[in-house]
Amino acid sequence: MMQTLADASIDLIFADPPYNLQLANTLTRPDQSVVDAVDDDWDKFADFATYDAFTREWLSQARRVMKPSATIFVIGSYHNIFRVGAIMQDLGFWILNDIVWRKNNPMPNFRGRRFTNAHETMIWASRDSASKNYTFNYEALKAGNEDCQMRSDWLLPICTGAERLKDKNGRKVHPTQKPVALAEWSFDYFKEVNTVLDLFGGSGSTLIACEKTNRYCYMMEFEPHYCDVIVKRWEDFTGKKAELLTNPTESVN
Repeated sequence: MMQTLADASIDLIFADPPYNLQLANTLTRPDQSVVDAVDDDWDKFADFATYDAFTREWLSQARRVMKPSATIFVIGSYHNIFRVGAIMQDLGFWILNDIVWRKNNPMPNFRGRRFTNAHETMIWASRDSASKNYTFNYEALKAGNEDCQMRSDWLLPICTGAERLKDKNGRKVHPTQKPVALAEWSFDYFKEVNTVLDLFGGSGSTLIACEKTNRYCYMMEFEPHYCDVIVKRWEDFTGKKAELLTNPTESVN
């Protein structure tokens, strides 16, 4: 699908790729109830080399479709973000910041053998080191942060309550659903950003953020079930009916 997009056509990319968590055992709480962890097939790779090849392929396409002024946000955990960052540098991306998403309500470490994973890391990068005209509205960010310079640590809760999508049995629809606010913070103050590309649609949070900020969104998702979730979530949010297009690119002006 990425190969159908034109060169230098995207203003901003938000990517939440598989983390390759490598979970080998079932996780349980102290009361022996099972933790609904990320054990889906889409997060499983044969080895690090396979994951690296996958990462290099999608990042190469991402770099191709970025405008010279575009930037990219890639979020990950300690399992993958360092490998992703190294590959980004190898491909020519220029890292501008690493942003720490601090979770004020993280899931505890039930076994008590490690620190609680209370943050995830986002890499913010331009297409290359020559990209000097990327969009960054310093004053707008400052104004939206109580007139203080925006910091690289963002305190946001994980999805809970009404925002957390659940199925008819009360189970989480997606194990790694991101809060809409995280996507909004990633591009809401980038006023010149009109076209956002999300390569790993998941539960559709980026799409909702684009709707809220009046931006056009390309969203790609491999799993058919999640595609259905995204469409329903968009229809519920907008009150509109989604339209199936034979060639989606024809609808873009």
